[in-house]
Amino acid sequence: MAQITKLFSAAKRTTLSAAFLLATAACLSAEGGFGDRLDALFDQLKTAELTTAKHIEHEINLELSDSGSPAMNLLLQRGRNAISGSDYKSAIRHLSALVEHAPDFAEGWNARATAYFLAGHHELSLNDIGRTLMLEPRHFGALSGFGMIMERRGDYLRALKAFELVHEIYPSRQGLAETIARLRKKTSDLTI
Repeated sequence: MAQITKLFSAAKRTTLSAAFLLATAACLSAEGGFGDRLDALFDQLKTAELTTAKHIEHEINLELSDSGSPAMNLLLQRGRNAISGSDYKSAIRHLSALVEHAPDFAEGWNARATAYFLAGHHELSLNDIGRTLMLEPRHFGALSGFGMIMERRGDYLRALKAFELVHEIYPSRQGLAETIARLRKKTSDLTI
C-alpha cells in the first residue's frame, strides 16, 4: 500500500482523486468486493486459462451490469447502445441519469467513464473511473481505462501500475502481458 500510495500521491492535481482511488482499489482488490457469486467468479478468474477466463469475464460483466432495477438496466443499455453508435452525447445523457438515480451502481459509472473517454473528456472519465473503483475495486475494465489514459498522457509508470493491478485480478487477460512488457520497457529508466 505504501508504495502505491507514494506513486499515486505524486499525480498531477487533475488526476489526483482518480489516482488516490486507484491506490485504494489496489489495497481493496485483495479483500474482495460485493456478492458471493461475484467473489467466486473473481477468485476463479485469478487461475483460469484464457478460454475459461473469457467465459468467466463474460459472467462477471453480466453480474456487474445488473443493477437490480429494470429501469436502471434500461438506462445502462441505452447508454451502451449510444456508445456503440458513436453517439457519445446521448450516451453521456443516459448514463448521467443512471448514476444520478443509482449512485451505488459501479457499472453505471464505468459506462459513463467509457463514454467520456471516447468523447475525449479524459478528466471526466478519470473521475468516473475513480467512482467505479470505489464501488468495485476489482473492476479490471476501469483499471485498464485508467492505465490507457495515463499511457496517453505519457505517464508510463502509473499506466504500468494500473495494468499490474489488472494482472493481479485477471492474469490471463488477452493482450495484457504485451501491454505490461511495453510499459516496462518505457519505464525501464524510471525509478519510483
